[in-house]
Amino acid sequence: MIPVNDSKSVQQNPDNATASPLAPEWLAVPADVNALHAPMWAEDVHRTGDGELAIDGVPVSELKAQFGSPLFVMSEGDFRARARSFKDAFDRAFEDICGGVDVYYAGKSFLCTAVASWVAEEGLRLDTCSGGELAVAARAGIDGGNLGLHGNNKSDAEINRALDMKLGRIVVDSLDELERVAKIASGRGETAKVMLRLTPGVHAHTHEFIATAHEDQKFGLSMAGDTTESAGLSAAEEAVAAATSYSNVELLGLHCHIGSQIFEPDGFALAAEKLLGFLAAMQAKYSIVLPELDLGGGYGIAYTPVDTPRPPAEIAQAMAAVVRSKCAELGITPPRISIEPGRAIVGPSTFTLYEVGTLKTVRVDAPAEAAGKENVTFPRRYVSVDGGMSDNARPVLYDADYSAILASRISDAAPQLSRVVGKHCESGDIVVRDVYLPEDVAAGDLLAVPGTGAYCWALSSNYNYLARPGVVAVRNGSARLIVRGETEEDLLNRDMGVANV
Repeated sequence: MIPVNDSKSVQQNPDNATASPLAPEWLAVPADVNALHAPMWAEDVHRTGDGELAIDGVPVSELKAQFGSPLFVMSEGDFRARARSFKDAFDRAFEDICGGVDVYYAGKSFLCTAVASWVAEEGLRLDTCSGGELAVAARAGIDGGNLGLHGNNKSDAEINRALDMKLGRIVVDSLDELERVAKIASGRGETAKVMLRLTPGVHAHTHEFIATAHEDQKFGLSMAGDTTESAGLSAAEEAVAAATSYSNVELLGLHCHIGSQIFEPDGFALAAEKLLGFLAAMQAKYSIVLPELDLGGGYGIAYTPVDTPRPPAEIAQAMAAVVRSKCAELGITPPRISIEPGRAIVGPSTFTLYEVGTLKTVRVDAPAEAAGKENVTFPRRYVSVDGGMSDNARPVLYDADYSAILASRISDAAPQLSRVVGKHCESGDIVVRDVYLPEDVAAGDLLAVPGTGAYCWALSSNYNYLARPGVVAVRNGSARLIVRGETEEDLLNRDMGVANV
């Protein structure tokens, strides 16, 4: 095998490769266009002796021949290892504080029955956000006590299903929802186990649409004062007061989530300090015990070579230090801590395999500062693949950056600035905005885009009536479908305009 970041069969001279003025500042010309940047890939992804990309020993050409493309390719071993690493690291860091940590895998990132089973087998719990995700958990045989239910607009049916399944926690998002949960539980003669989702006002350094702890958004109960009709009370405190008054509600504790794809530790630390302070104040004021505190997830992963994710042990130790010192300062018994990683577990475990179709090169005006004079243009190559925004909506939704690599072979051609685009009738259908690929990439080649395990299949669509891709799990040199790809027949069977023939 050719090791990651050490491709020896092709020698390139990066001094001969000139950066394109059209490339973003962070994108460097690769020293070796065939090398894999390890943090972006599952640990068992390598190049074979022939130069082809393989996962756990299975070459991408075999996966393409058996399952077609586009195709989500997941390393089961890598997923399990990342899940275990979070559980083990946080248990060790918090053992002396609260006896360990409850790790809830965030199912919204990617969920199917196989993944739900792996989560349970590795000692994690499962966080869900809808009745559909609860249905997946039930089919996978997950015990209700190990499940949580999120969502800012849970239906009565979803609340009833949560109570039917005896969920370990319902994370309540508003005063209105708290009242509805209490009413439904009372009507059933049961007790609902509830956590209150708060917005601590900590703005994570991330995209506006995935930063979720500032005030002006749909999630959570504000901790800012005078945010309700009850003079002097925040929405968060009013919810605590209300929850303690409902005989059919067991208030477990507090929850927050400050955003997604976060690398800086200061946001997590500040959120923990604010919630612990609020928890202590509520316990003293209302003579209650709030035994649990969920600090959410949002840990970043590497989508490009400049992303610098933190290992679980480092995250755990930093968070534990804050919780330990703050609880000592407040003089309170530390609550049981829980976290909700999703992307950080499933994201790097998976890549998307595409086949190249058409290619074209256009001339683009260079920025004035790069050109040095007017009317200077530079080439940008468009590489079209057989998927696109229907299997990865994140670039168009969040301006998310991805990387890509030639997967079916290695190349000794020079790197050329390229834009990997999909086949949809949409100018914004961009999979990878900027990447250096070999000049000789051609129709029929296979490209792999790493880091697509989270929020790609989960956000997939049938735009332009493309069938959603399948998901393959590879383990011990064997590949199997864990989610079947759709067919045109699947799509047409739902169209009721003409009687099925």
